[in-house]
Amino acid sequence: MNSYKPEGALFNTELNQKYISSFDALAEAKEKNITLEARVSVCDNSHNLIVDLPCGKGIIPRCEGAIGIEDGSTRDIAIISRVNKIVCFKVTDIKIIDGASCAFLSRKLAQEECTAYYINQLSSGDIIDSKVTHLEQFGCFVDICCGVSSLIPIDLISVSRISHPSERFRVGENIRAIVKSVENGRVFLSHKELLGTWTENASQFNTGETVSGIVRSVEEYGIFVELTPNLAGLAEPKPGISPGQQVSVFIKALIPEKMKVKLVIVDVCEENPKFQSAKYYITEPHIDKWRYTPENCQRIIETDFT
Repeated sequence: MNSYKPEGALFNTELNQKYISSFDALAEAKEKNITLEARVSVCDNSHNLIVDLPCGKGIIPRCEGAIGIEDGSTRDIAIISRVNKIVCFKVTDIKIIDGASCAFLSRKLAQEECTAYYINQLSSGDIIDSKVTHLEQFGCFVDICCGVSSLIPIDLISVSRISHPSERFRVGENIRAIVKSVENGRVFLSHKELLGTWTENASQFNTGETVSGIVRSVEEYGIFVELTPNLAGLAEPKPGISPGQQVSVFIKALIPEKMKVKLVIVDVCEENPKFQSAKYYITEPHIDKWRYTPENCQRIIETDFT
């Protein structure tokens, strides 16, 4: 049960449902120090979280709602925003209140255990599971375990530039990320390395084909069209084209030694681009180095995690 995953991963498991089904089972979970999950129904006016349990009421006191709440390093929005969401917790006590049993729970204890036995063991180049929690102009926030948050900056989401993370991700989506560094308990993440090299992406296309793409920017000298998240090409200027449009493009040339894709826009599609989840090219749990650039190209784009 103590697998360190983003919140929500344990909720529907048979063991989790067993342990939250009765107060006797909750007492057993307390003795075994098992992390459980349930959904928050209310955040009261003292910022205590009320958790829905099949057997009755659970309470996560404000100070137990997250690491850093007690010393002020984490704002209360981290608690308030949990309403209607699944949270993890440890059982700390079971009491009788007004004649009914009530379970006292701690999300902070689950996060502290996760930090000690998972986050602090991570190293640069580790590839981990994460879950998108919210999107800002500057990047994508993800839950890497037990509600512990990390950020993927917008420029590290993909090689092809985007104007907002919503062009790549959806809130609640399970994604993979790669650890850039761990400093003072904080994990810094990247994502673009998982989306393939120039060669891997370009191998999906052939000169002379007409394929679909998304306009990412319009410049005086040409129009940048994304073919995949890690591959974009330059099309000749054409009036009436705007960023975000889906277009069909003719592939004039693929030039590995210059990392260039030459395109001609054939037509503009009326439909909005369909959202597609990321395709990952790396299946290993860890990498030391990633090179985007083809071997015969003078310009080098790479990431060294060592």
